[in-house]
Formats: sequence, C-alpha cells, structure tokens
Amino acid sequence: MPIENNFQHDELSRKNPGDRLTYADWTTPPDADSPAWQEAMSQLGQKLSQAGVRLIMFLHGAIPGTDVFGLGRLDEVGGLKRGYSRGISGLDSLLSFMREGTNGITPLPGGMKPPLSNDEATKTLLDSQIGDAGNFTTTTVEHCRKALNQKLATPITCIRELWSSEHHHLGRAMAACRLLDRLRALVIEQHLGAGDRILIQAHGQAGLVLALASNLLCPSPITGRKTLFDLLLAANPQGPDAQAIQRIDPLLTNGTLLNGVALDIVTFGTPVRYGWDPSGIGKLLHVVNHRNLRTDGKTWLSKMDLPQITVEMPIAWGGDYVQELAVAGSDALPAENAKAANKAVWELLEPYDGFERWVECARRAGRFPSEGQCLLVDYKDCTSSTNVRDHYYGHAAYTRTNAMLFNFNQIVGRLYS
Repeated sequence: MPIENNFQHDELSRKNPGDRLTYADWTTPPDADSPAWQEAMSQLGQKLSQAGVRLIMFLHGAIPGTDVFGLGRLDEVGGLKRGYSRGISGLDSLLSFMREGTNGITPLPGGMKPPLSNDEATKTLLDSQIGDAGNFTTTTVEHCRKALNQKLATPITCIRELWSSEHHHLGRAMAACRLLDRLRALVIEQHLGAGDRILIQAHGQAGLVLALASNLLCPSPITGRKTLFDLLLAANPQGPDAQAIQRIDPLLTNGTLLNGVALDIVTFGTPVRYGWDPSGIGKLLHVVNHRNLRTDGKTWLSKMDLPQITVEMPIAWGGDYVQELAVAGSDALPAENAKAANKAVWELLEPYDGFERWVECARRAGRFPSEGQCLLVDYKDCTSSTNVRDHYYGHAAYTRTNAMLFNFNQIVGRLYS
C-alpha cells in the first residue's frame, strides 16, 4: 500500500510476501508458574525495555454474541435467499458454520450484544464465560506484567483494553477514534515522549481498528481524515465519541497526538481488509494461525476450496477460519438507526459489496495485508475436537495463557532484536 494510503482498501494480493514472510514452529512452553517461564519472560522484559517499550496494550473484542464471521450482512444482501449458492458446491454448509445460531458459538449471557463497554464488569463477564479463548484475560495480562517487570527498575505498564466489538465499518471507525484518544491520554499520564515506544497486541478485528488508526496517524494532510471525521460527527454529533474526535483532530493535524512516541503494532488473526499506512506508525507484525493444506506450494495462502472446507472448519484443520472468511462484504449489521451512517463510512473504506464479491475476496485466500512483517504459526490447536469452544474455528489460540511466552519471543525476535 502507498504512503499516504488515505483509507484505500488492501489490494488482496496473492503474491509471495517474500522477505516479509517468516515461519515459526510452535514449541510447548513451560508452565506459566514455573521458574523457567518466569526467567524467560523476565529476559524478554529486559529486551523490550532496552528497545524503549514503556507500555504494552492488549487489545481485543469478544467472539460470542458479535457475529464474528459477519453473516448478518451476507444474509441481508441475499446469501442463500436468492440462490447465490447455486453452482458453488457446499456453500450452504459453509454459511451454516459461519451463521450465529448454527455455528456453535454460544451467545453472551442475557443476550448481551455490542457495543460492549470497556469496563471491569464486562471484562469479568468475558473472563468467566470464555476464559482465554480469543480473550486477553485480566489474569493473563497481570501474569505477563509481573513476569516482564521482575528485573526492571522502570516497569513496563501493561493494560487490557476491550473494544466495542461492533463488527461493521461505523463501529470500527469510531473505535479507532476512541483508541487514539485513549493513547493520547496514556501518553500524558505516563509522561511518554520521543524515544519511547508503545506496543499494541491486537486480536482479530481489533487489528482492523488499528489499520484505520494507522491511516488517521498519517503525518500528511490526507483528505480522507476530514471526510471520515465529518461522517462520524454527523452520525453522532454529541456525546463522548464526538468529544474524542474533537480532541484528536487538531493533534493529528499537527502531528503531536503521540508526542513523538513510536506506536508498534502486532496483529493476531486479523482479516485482510483495510489498507495500512506505515508512515505514522512504528513497527508492524501480523501473526496468523495457519496449517498449510494447499498442493500448489503457495504456503502463504489459506484455502477456499468447497466443499472440502466444510470438513476442515469444525476442527480448525487449516488454522484460523475467522481470519480467512471475515473479509470484505461480510459484517455484523448495525442498529437500524445507524445503517445510513454505516453505509456512508462503507463507501469511503471498502469498495466490495454483495454476496458474489465476498466469495471473490474469500477465494483470494490472503493471510496477510500488503504492509508489515508476516508470521505464520501452527499453534497446534487442531486436536480433532468438534467443540467450537475449544478453538473457535482456529481464532482462539493467540490469546491463550500458554501462548504468551511464545508470542513475546516472536515479537522480540522479529521487532526488537
């Protein structure tokens, strides 16, 4: 993607990422309470501190109750209702694995739906319902914080942030503004400046929120920033969200929002959709849970091969199917009174619409966007279990407590060594 990307959609290239792509072998880590785990994390904390990392944010949403595959939009524009599956063997079975109510992903208690609140009550509810499956739990984050800081005179701050989990364009765009406002406040609170770094680890569609944030952080006066802000303010002219936009807008214009702090980003299982603008951020790494099932040697691509994919999905045979399938054209449906605003944002951010276009994008089989380092990992979460809660179609592995040491090893080795 070009510098000054200005909210262009990713080109969905099937080309070999070349030197950007690396592979890592999963190794079973020591127990998180063991001296070996503690010592390894302590050493990683020292390396992060030496690189200037002063704050680590664990950013995530929720898988249950959020239409994580985005079948709401696909059903709205037709899906099986208008016979779009004719001639595509197995498509009806694939959609049943994606659709809420038949995909095995249980709803949140009380029918809770997005927008989710970034408060302790909601985080505690998620921790009790799904544990560390696609969810950075408070216990996991605190465990990492203590282990990383064992030998540091100046501790690294570790925080957990829950984004609203509104899996549509309006929700993600507003979340990007809230996130930048939150980063602005943290820079002030932590007295951060030039030479310091913030590291964000983002799970799933939280990575799409950051892709939009990267475009907003472009140091050049891009036209899309004003257009997007005008659309968001028109949709919500008053209240905390409008105030957040009004705070960050002048700071983005003059390039002072982060006060010279470098923003490093690691995404885990983020679908390829919005284009990234690298000009206003620091280091960028994308990690995808992937098991190669292709026979053409293109190991960097997933596989959209029907009807075989419907045999693979229930046991997450090929890796992360949410990352593969929640691409352009899919989305959760916004509230009825927000549909017009969502459509306006959609027209700015994503040129793909309609059921056929979603099939086309899914068949591109892209594991990685066009910017940033790329890492393929088999997290060994395919255990032949058909219980969706064991793997959430390959999307749960990244946030497991037993993945933290492995993840930090990969991050430090690829970004800070």
